[in-house]
Amino acid sequence: MKPVAISGTGLYTPPLSISNDELVECYNRYVERYNSEHADGIAAGSVAALAPSSSEFIVKASGIRSRHVVDREGVLDVDIMRPRIRMRGDEEPSLMCEMGLAAAHEALERAGRTPADIDCVIVACSNMQRGYPAMAVEIQQALGCTGYAYDMNVACASAAFGIQAAADTVRSGSARAALVISPEICSGHLNWRNRDCHFIFGDAATAVLIEPMETATSANRFEILGTRLLTQFSNNIRNNFGFLNECEVPQRRWDDVLFHQEGRKVFKEVVPMVSELMLAHLGDLGVDPQAVRRFWLHQANLGMNNLIAKRVLGREPDEIEAPVILDEYANTSSAGSVIAFHKYHADLTAGDIAVLCAFGAGYSAGSVVMRRY
Repeated sequence: MKPVAISGTGLYTPPLSISNDELVECYNRYVERYNSEHADGIAAGSVAALAPSSSEFIVKASGIRSRHVVDREGVLDVDIMRPRIRMRGDEEPSLMCEMGLAAAHEALERAGRTPADIDCVIVACSNMQRGYPAMAVEIQQALGCTGYAYDMNVACASAAFGIQAAADTVRSGSARAALVISPEICSGHLNWRNRDCHFIFGDAATAVLIEPMETATSANRFEILGTRLLTQFSNNIRNNFGFLNECEVPQRRWDDVLFHQEGRKVFKEVVPMVSELMLAHLGDLGVDPQAVRRFWLHQANLGMNNLIAKRVLGREPDEIEAPVILDEYANTSSAGSVIAFHKYHADLTAGDIAVLCAFGAGYSAGSVVMRRY
């Protein structure tokens, strides 16, 4: 089994962004209208009044200050409050394909590779734009790669699962090099009318190129020392959207097919699960947690990330050890930890140990331990 490396990463950031203040202004207009329309029921106690949101509440609850989205206008229209995306014909490239292509091209450029060098493409993300044909096969064709491609969905941990799958296929010789692409349009499955989660998500796409160490020539390559995955079933983070929705009797409520979670339960259960996963993984590799220079963690919640890093390190982490991008990007699901990796790795030097760890619905979690070469 040949040693493998991450030799390049890529990032596509949608040009449109929404600040907390803008989001709150729209949400609170919706709350005022709802409470006015249901005033009699609220007075009678048969309808619960909605509470307004605030930028201060969002920052305190999550650390998020803004988010990039594929469409601002629809999200900030109180009559719509969801992104509006032009329907494309079957012969046109999908939006996820376009986003994934942009990230993939940057990863190839940084690795000094061309599409002809790639013969495995994995699209690993939390929501696919369609069931089939696979998004990965569409991107493979658009890139001009040979070989094979497939989709995988393990929610917010998808990129880590994809990296392990890609590393295994390159180690075994089934592929010369592989791309793991995570195009996330999270704004499309978010309930922008729910105070508890209306601020959580943003959109982005990432790409990671994996190849044998012996062929990697990039100045920024990282040898993958080990990967570890873990799943444990939970309904505390759920999205009920699926092809059987129209067949169900009775029909689900409109908001039941969007993202929803029991946030406090998730926090309580995921923090120890992820901390123990990383500690066990590092221990089995003979790596002292104090020797880890950088933790690129899933960017969902600042408090959760800080507590996980604290449990692994046995002390409070600093911003350099566990960099944060969710203040600008919000939660971009599987793309978040890779965005942190992409933006905060250039200062590491040869021999430095780092960990990419992603976690989310499932529950699912994946750890990738690597060494700067």
